[in-house]
Amino acid sequence: MSDKRVVLVIGGGSGIGADAARAFHERGYRVGVMSSSGKGEALGNELGGLGFTGSNLEPDDLSRFVDAADDRFGRIDAVVNSTGHGAKGGVLGLSDEEWHTGMDIYLTSVIRVARLVTPIMKRGGGGSIVNVSSFSAIEPDPDFPTSAVFRAGLSAFTKMFSDEFALDSVRMNNVLPGFVDSLPETEARRARIAIGRYSRVREISETIVFLASDASSSITGQSIRVDGGLTRSV
Repeated sequence: MSDKRVVLVIGGGSGIGADAARAFHERGYRVGVMSSSGKGEALGNELGGLGFTGSNLEPDDLSRFVDAADDRFGRIDAVVNSTGHGAKGGVLGLSDEEWHTGMDIYLTSVIRVARLVTPIMKRGGGGSIVNVSSFSAIEPDPDFPTSAVFRAGLSAFTKMFSDEFALDSVRMNNVLPGFVDSLPETEARRARIAIGRYSRVREISETIVFLASDASSSITGQSIRVDGGLTRSV
């Protein structure tokens, strides 16, 4: 088994997930990338790692991805959950199906991944799970209703998970971006940001890599904002 660390990026076909995969590769990690679009499979192969096409809404896809990584690399040191959902319609304007889909994307999929990788991380002496969440987990935004509700729940799950597995050296943390430059900018949103600009994707990726590394070994159960001062709450 190689001494090189292994990271799996779920939802790594574009945006923050894809850039995080590249950032890990630059630091010598072996990288597995999964997305539903096929872009993640192409990126994983480009980086000399494992590419996989599948959906984080499908438990069998997640299981096959993790099994394939364990079979190929013999270890899993870090996992990045980076998926999004664009449901809009106001608090009462979304259907039951849209709420359930949001829960599966933002919360249930993370729980499923944790079930799969935690035993492998424990076997290897520890590991780190990093979830790309959102500022709306702290300050709910009406533009992102399912994100706000279920990522707040993700923060609670993250704390409970981290407490249970801390002595096994398996950590979980959330990164909370604000508005990021992989998305189209609007003047109204930019005006809300203290630093006066959207965060750069690489600024988010650098935080993710830090939370996966030994440099953050005493950080677990936290939700860390990388939002340029967008949120006002203490």
